[in-house]
Amino acid sequence: MFNSNSKIKNVSAEEAYKLINGDKEFIIIDVRTKEEYEDGHIPGAKLVPVQILSMKLDELDKYKDKPVLVYCASGGRSPRAVETLANNDFKNIYHLSRGIGSWRYSLSR
Repeated sequence: MFNSNSKIKNVSAEEAYKLINGDKEFIIIDVRTKEEYEDGHIPGAKLVPVQILSMKLDELDKYKDKPVLVYCASGGRSPRAVETLANNDFKNIYHLSRGIGSWRYSLSR
């Protein structure tokens, strides 16, 4: 999906879990709706719905050089968010390829 862009890596839930637990600098961005987020999200995830992501780039600017994991429910909305981040100089983006639906670990509520 993102083969042309080396700063974006598609990862499975297992890979994402290992990455998050191995690097405390990891920023996790949930691009679903507030309701979906409140039903359960990856611990530590920041809610930034894809519809408003471009308006929140100033707030996210401080994370440009940190590893960022982006996810949605099933991998349908997050590619748009990943492209937005990549086009705004984020350098190390991980995309949870099948969304939180593939996440088999504990969730925060």
